[in-house]
Amino acid sequence: MGVSASKEPSVHQLRLFLTLSQELHFGRAAARLFITQPALSQQIRELEKRLGVRVVERTSRTLTLTEAGQVLLPEARAAVAAVDRLRRVADAQLRQVSGRLVVGTMGAEASMAHTRAVLGLLQDRHPETAVRLVNLAFGDHLAALAQQEVDVVFVRPPVTDDIELHHLATEPRVACLSTGHPLAILPRLTLAQLSGVPVVDMPEQVPRLWWDFWAVDPRPDGSPVLYGPVVTDMESLLHTVAAGEAMCFLPKAAREYFPRAGIRYIDVVDLTPSTSALAWLRRRRSESTIRAIRHAAQEATIRGYGEAV
Repeated sequence: MGVSASKEPSVHQLRLFLTLSQELHFGRAAARLFITQPALSQQIRELEKRLGVRVVERTSRTLTLTEAGQVLLPEARAAVAAVDRLRRVADAQLRQVSGRLVVGTMGAEASMAHTRAVLGLLQDRHPETAVRLVNLAFGDHLAALAQQEVDVVFVRPPVTDDIELHHLATEPRVACLSTGHPLAILPRLTLAQLSGVPVVDMPEQVPRLWWDFWAVDPRPDGSPVLYGPVVTDMESLLHTVAAGEAMCFLPKAAREYFPRAGIRYIDVVDLTPSTSALAWLRRRRSESTIRAIRHAAQEATIRGYGEAV
């Protein structure tokens, strides 16, 4: 087989190949891709024709990657990732030119006084800017910013070094425990009392420095934290806590925004506070729409917007 320059593999075909390499089964891969099995098989044959080599070995019962398929797999991943990044950067440039701003939030940040004040001032000063709010899961809030799926994020620091912040508010953190936990009857707690109580964990794509802060790991006495189940969003976090599988620390505002049966929020006397901030990528700080919301955040801070809770 020879590769024709006019017959290079399409990104769509590479995506199909990546999914098939994970499932190693045409039926399951087709179901994941929402296409028919014959259509997937035809696309893989066309990919092989364009590449000039076979990438999968088919038998009546099994499907495996050929040696060529194994060698080409990381290249296919890299090619698809490069196209995805190209698309994200192009979308970010389009938003800049068209005056659109995608704003990420997590948990109850969209409802906070400081968030409403910043967005209100942005609309007053730049009514031509179209703002779209996107609610992000724990595993997405910093990744979406890094990948330019959002332009700015209202976050609870810490963040990685490639991100700049404008501080908006400070508030205490509280312990979130199941009402069935023996410590839940106490009016207040210390970190020492919570030693050994499992803390919910985060997906692996979440920067560890962020969750180390929120899990208070290590504790002031140097002891490590015992982790419980991984949670992906606020609802799964609250469900896990209410079931008594683990505890967590949350901003004090959780008392107001996330009251749940089976959960008790308790003050922790020696726990450092949390902060709220507007975040953007350092390399994008001068883009017009990001500059506009940065200035709105600075003005809102000067004018005041009340407490976050």
